[in-house]
Amino acid sequence: MAGNRPQRRPVVELYERIVDAIREGAYPPGSTLPSEPALAAALGVSRPALREALLLLQEDGMITVRRGVGRTVSERPARRGFERLQPIESLLGEDSARTRPLTRTAEEPTDLVMQHLPVPANCEVRFWESAVDVDGVPACLAEEWSVHDEALAAVDPALPQILDDAIARPHTMLHTLVSVDSHLPLSGASTVTATVLGRRRGATFERSPDTPVVLVTQVVSLESTTLLAAKYVLPSGTPGITVRQSR
Repeated sequence: MAGNRPQRRPVVELYERIVDAIREGAYPPGSTLPSEPALAAALGVSRPALREALLLLQEDGMITVRRGVGRTVSERPARRGFERLQPIESLLGEDSARTRPLTRTAEEPTDLVMQHLPVPANCEVRFWESAVDVDGVPACLAEEWSVHDEALAAVDPALPQILDDAIARPHTMLHTLVSVDSHLPLSGASTVTATVLGRRRGATFERSPDTPVVLVTQVVSLESTTLLAAKYVLPSGTPGITVRQSR
């Protein structure tokens, strides 16, 4: 009925209860969980239901299972939602991915960019376009826009110069920011759509314009301040990207 929120499956509710207990310190990192009978009794659930939730926790890296030891809480439990924001180079493989700078310029923001970035129409924003090759084969086209320099400097006065110095380096804009401080509390919101490569991008990949692609549109923020908007074009045949999402 309209207005009603969908109910979570019982196994998901149980999963979240155990995750909350881990995060609140009831089962600290490195500790061994109680036996199945004891844990089921403490949670007031059946052992089959508990076993299913524990399996999901193991899949998501919250717990590990070792013969003779039992179920142990992971030292670094997975974060809620998507795992720590990473540059596309890292997701495609640090050892095999190589970034080629294609365009490094400043331009007036398009309507599309202004939908994602809080910038005035008459300002200039940085635009970086990069090809990411995996084992020598083009695997991703990254198009990134930053907020104008005044907004960057309001977050950190050094950021505009950091991006200026990185123009010729073989990295995406996001990789550059993460490299400055890997502990920077960046977060990303992404949408995923299916489309085709198109003529211009097809020339970059040396593929047919009709090649199916996955398009990831991402907005990157530092706390409540939006910094970057990006499109990542991933044609068919691109290596798989592992993304963890909590249930």
